[in-house]
Amino acid sequence: MTVVWINGAFGAGKTTTARELIELIPNSTLFDPEVIGAALTHLLPAKHLAEVGDYQDLPIWRRLVIDTAAAMLAELGGTLVVPMTLLRQEYRDEIFGGLAARRIAVRHVLLAPAETILRERIAGREVPPDLPDGEMRVRQWSYDHIEPYRAALASWLTADAYPVDTGALTPYESALRIAEAVSAGEVEACDIVQTPEPTAETLASGVLLFDEQDRVLLVDPTYKAGWEFPGGVVEPGEAPARAGMREVVEETGIHLDEVPRLLVVDWEAPAPPGYGGLRLLFDGGRLDSTEAARLLLPGPELRDWRFATEEEAADLLPPVRYERLRWALRARERGAALYLEAGVPVG
Repeated sequence: MTVVWINGAFGAGKTTTARELIELIPNSTLFDPEVIGAALTHLLPAKHLAEVGDYQDLPIWRRLVIDTAAAMLAELGGTLVVPMTLLRQEYRDEIFGGLAARRIAVRHVLLAPAETILRERIAGREVPPDLPDGEMRVRQWSYDHIEPYRAALASWLTADAYPVDTGALTPYESALRIAEAVSAGEVEACDIVQTPEPTAETLASGVLLFDEQDRVLLVDPTYKAGWEFPGGVVEPGEAPARAGMREVVEETGIHLDEVPRLLVVDWEAPAPPGYGGLRLLFDGGRLDSTEAARLLLPGPELRDWRFATEEEAADLLPPVRYERLRWALRARERGAALYLEAGVPVG
């Protein structure tokens, strides 16, 4: 099962190209995530929608895009062609990572006409007549996203996707070029972690590593939202502390000489679509400046890493992970492990 994700600025011709492409790729189906955004306007309270400037900023939109694409492929098989602008790398990582976790390969294509052509297309774009002030609002929306598109090109988008200059091409010619590139293997599947989603409660181990200022190492995974500690799910037959050591090596390149000391056992309640389970945090000790300098640059699993104070971690970590960290630091100070339930000490 494969997704061909057609990215590009507003006015690049994504939707028209996608419609042509499904006629050229055998057993392919069109999935436009804008349908999800439109549905959310009827499902979510207006006050909630007003808090975001773009439905892509809604976690529920990103989750539904992943789930809907996976469900369509499970039902239909073949290839899903998805025309959708993605300019924020963290959203790309979350969506593509979620698909990869379902063993769905994503082939990322970028329609990249020159900016002057984009502006000409936006100016000549047809706008539904039933929208009050629709022409002005739709066009301005498109113009406003040219700068974020330019920034994405400079930072990550060009290196991530297979580019097609559509400036002098019709939608059919663009689709033909994409179809030929996909068929020839020129559009490779995105190099992103493939972590199967759990089907039951899981046991996971994290390891806290500290620098010489006692700041804790945090990592920003590509496959889920929010910062985290180095670590991961304990594999069948694997000792939890050893699992944490293995994950530290895989994610950071740091080899721990000794088995880390347990700080916290936290029971995470199931919260659909998650199943919860036990989360363990271990003390991996302090890294000197030489060891810290050997930290690997982020790979397919990690977008970034940094050392953070407890106060800084409060702004970076999701609340449940921050509470786990907070109590782990207290356990480290006292020299005794703590048992938590949903981040709250018990007993």
